[in-house]
Amino acid sequence: MAQDMTEKELLKMELDQLKKEVKNERQMVSKTGKEIKEYIESMVGEDPLLKGVPEDKNPFKEKGGCTIS
Repeated sequence: MAQDMTEKELLKMELDQLKKEVKNERQMVSKTGKEIKEYIESMVGEDPLLKGVPEDKNPFKEKGGCTIS
């Protein structure tokens, strides 16, 4: 898509994107990083990557075996 656009169209698209980004509320990384860490630590007990998935609820569990006779 961008290959078919003129330089003026590309610059206008970039300007529109920058106008959207400047409206975003910004926060200090020191504050948001701490909040993210607290959230992650509070959700550790529910994280299937850390806790594991019970065999009866595992959608990827092998349903049947293959036997070669």
